[in-house]
Amino acid sequence: MLIIVALEALFWGALTLFIYAYFVYPLLMAGIAGRAKAAPAAANQNRLPSVAVLVAAFNEEKCIAARIENLLQQDYPCEQLQITVGSDGSADHTVEIAREFSDARITVHEFRVNRGKASVLNDLVAHASADILVFTDANTVFERDTVRQLVTALDEQTGAVCGELILEAHRSGSNQDHRYWNFERRLKAAESSIGGLLGANGGVYAIHKKYYKPLRQDTICDDFVIAMNIAVEGRGLRYIPAAVAFEDAPTDVITEFHRRVRIGIGNYQTLFRHPQYLLSGSRALSFTYFSHKVLRWLTPHLLILMLATSLFLSDDQIYRAAFQLQLVGYGAGIAVFYLRNRIAWPNSIRAALFFAVLNFAFLVAFMRFVAADHSGSWRRTERA
Repeated sequence: MLIIVALEALFWGALTLFIYAYFVYPLLMAGIAGRAKAAPAAANQNRLPSVAVLVAAFNEEKCIAARIENLLQQDYPCEQLQITVGSDGSADHTVEIAREFSDARITVHEFRVNRGKASVLNDLVAHASADILVFTDANTVFERDTVRQLVTALDEQTGAVCGELILEAHRSGSNQDHRYWNFERRLKAAESSIGGLLGANGGVYAIHKKYYKPLRQDTICDDFVIAMNIAVEGRGLRYIPAAVAFEDAPTDVITEFHRRVRIGIGNYQTLFRHPQYLLSGSRALSFTYFSHKVLRWLTPHLLILMLATSLFLSDDQIYRAAFQLQLVGYGAGIAVFYLRNRIAWPNSIRAALFFAVLNFAFLVAFMRFVAADHSGSWRRTERA
């Protein structure tokens, strides 16, 4: 009898946490966002500090020229802007293309051995002489005023700022990451309004250089860790929707799966290496971190727990129905996955497929993290 009670508690506890993470918490934050005050005005733009835009790249010959041209067009004083490209053992023409630019603002560092993005960023920061660091990716595109918007939002109370990253989807692709990301953007704005913004968008964020802490070489989610290290020290982390950047989303859900596995490994690195993020002393940050991140990362475990406990309790009609419903759901997910490019599924079904792929990727990531089957080296994502 005691075992039955324990199994029932596990089932309902897992279900409650799942519903809270994906439904209750977003609704709660939507209500908070509706009552949030307007962001404070930008700092004095007449005295703009020196800025170094850092681009860590690996085999980016297809887009590195466009990226540099985009940065050269930024509405920011030329004498105050540095653009630094670091190639992490690229085996293509990334370095040669980047060095074709003769503009004095551009510096190219060629690291011949592929060590991983974290090591490149550590070296680029060490070489940078600017007061402000702007981090971006080779496949990102800034609006003309993005650097200015990021920099002017930094002040003595704000150690880091995160810009607005917009994912542009390919019409014929099966990946629904852009829809999920639009949901995440709204959450970020709400979390920022209560002082609980979590990490940064890797393609568009900025920090005071003095607050940068060198990363461990195998760090995968570098943007999250850099920004959170600043936030947990109470130095201020804000979301700046006016600092806009664009990226193409991966077209196929398989590509997204591999990307999410890598991100998932980085998530579990963060969870176990940085307990201070959960115990930061900031109630807002601890609340959003647990609700938005930790529970999402543990969702595969919650789903497995629900499936296993409902199976063991299947003598009861309610749990038997719950078990059967889960089997039908997983079976339907597998069918949709294999038929994703043959049938024009409605967006709601594609969104459900994305959710299933996301959580399966996290499960694979957790197993690889536990088995130490990972490194900080790159896996380039092909995009439209």
